[in-house]
Amino acid sequence: MISSILRLSIERRSLMLSLIVLLVFVGTWSYKQLPIDAVPDITNVQVQINTKAPGYSPLEAEQRITYPIERALSGLPGLDYTRSISRYGLSQVTVVFKEGTNLYFARDRLTNRLANIKNMLPVGLEPEMGPIASGLGEIFVYTVSATPEAKQENGQPYDLTALREIQDWIIQPRLMQVKGITEVNTMGGYDKQYHVMPKPQKLLQFGVTLEALNQALKRSNTNRGAGYVERNGQQLLIRSPGQLNGIHE
Repeated sequence: MISSILRLSIERRSLMLSLIVLLVFVGTWSYKQLPIDAVPDITNVQVQINTKAPGYSPLEAEQRITYPIERALSGLPGLDYTRSISRYGLSQVTVVFKEGTNLYFARDRLTNRLANIKNMLPVGLEPEMGPIASGLGEIFVYTVSATPEAKQENGQPYDLTALREIQDWIIQPRLMQVKGITEVNTMGGYDKQYHVMPKPQKLLQFGVTLEALNQALKRSNTNRGAGYVERNGQQLLIRSPGQLNGIHE
């Protein structure tokens, strides 16, 4: 058989040369199409459940958030095991499923379980599933700070509230536009708030309850529209701006 191949190669040199060139071309093209990854994803099917708990110590986060979530996930179809991290102001539970489990099926089952355990958690805490990402994804931590001589537009030094505003309105939106970043979690700082300190004597004097005051504040901080008026072929919008723009209002 080898003799026949050698004889054919000698007698039909042009054909054999063409076949060799074709094989080299196909091999080179196939090599370039190979999905090569320096760090291939060999992680298992996993979903992270994050719960922000401002003011909770690591022990409180574990006892009141992490443990109830892990206990409620017991018996989940396809569940392999769970692991967790409880930090100051944050509870993170990683749910690992058996090999071959469909990721979207797993997230759907988790959604149903999380809806059932909300009553077991402290009021105001909402567990959220992390984005669909590989377990090899890196987590970077950064801090937002200002130099002592830095001043705001009003001349005041930057406090934790101002730094939180920079993080929420400038840094985070820009980071979310970077390719490869799936989520940005903010911890620390203070949200800007306006506090209304009612005087009990005045409330009693005018017969106003705290609930009525609360509802009045909610209704007052809104913009309302009343349609439009047609005049000389033009439409004039009628609106009542009531949203608060500053502490002076």
